[in-house]
Amino acid sequence: MSKPLSSNRRPAISIVGLGNLGSALALTLPPAGYDVRFLAVRGKRSGEPQTIALARRIKARVVEIGKRPLDTEIVWITVPDDAIAGVARLLAQSQDWKGKIVFHSSGALTSDELVSLRDKGARVASVHPMMTFVRGAVPEMAGVAFAVEGDAAAVRAARSIVEDLGGDAFVIKKQNKVLYHVFGSFASPLAIALMTSLEQVALEAGIRKKDIKRLMAPLLWQTLRNYLKHDAASAFSGPLVRGDVATVRKHLAELKKLPEAKAVYVALAGAALQLLPVKNRRSLSKVLGSS
Repeated sequence: MSKPLSSNRRPAISIVGLGNLGSALALTLPPAGYDVRFLAVRGKRSGEPQTIALARRIKARVVEIGKRPLDTEIVWITVPDDAIAGVARLLAQSQDWKGKIVFHSSGALTSDELVSLRDKGARVASVHPMMTFVRGAVPEMAGVAFAVEGDAAAVRAARSIVEDLGGDAFVIKKQNKVLYHVFGSFASPLAIALMTSLEQVALEAGIRKKDIKRLMAPLLWQTLRNYLKHDAASAFSGPLVRGDVATVRKHLAELKKLPEAKAVYVALAGAALQLLPVKNRRSLSKVLGSS
């Protein structure tokens, strides 16, 4: 059995799963004073060059999930959402879990995904960073919000780790996790989906692909600054604010060439009519509805 958590030392950690998030945690935890001792992966991944290179970099040992005990006070599961419960069941049979703390990092799922480990004596929590993790980029954790939910001891441990990473932990209720995750989806992946529509329209307008980011960057940055400094209504501009029905009608006519982008335009413009200050609301609604 592992030693109890001590207030004057940082616990050792095992990371289960080496996707984008797991790899980022493996690199950001050691500088914060945490010994990442084991990297647990599926069998076929244990020999991959990037896995071996990461383990050497942080002086961790690569093991196969469920094949050997993870002798650390904390185990952090970072596998995809659909695999969490199955991995937890596999781990539950592999060792003694009394006195250990286990996290998973799903934004939508609760700590109950780890019930098989809780039943074996572990204290469990969901610990989700509100940050985007993509291949080849390791974001700073300083200032990142972490939604935490679960057993009291695990929540306390998570708060301590997040604080050491420079993040900001807050407790979220189980029933709010899915909408919390939707909130994050609007801020990042769906925002990127919007950017793909932007690119599609730009190309149709004859703008070269290599020029799109350069042309749009000042507008995007200023829009974001306006929103962050003020609010959505204050940052909202364009033909809907002005009630420019003729311009919106022209937009929709041209967008018939790009049905996917048109659907995005109609959906977002419809939301704007309901939630933001616009002029000629009724006329604009008719134009959008007849498109």
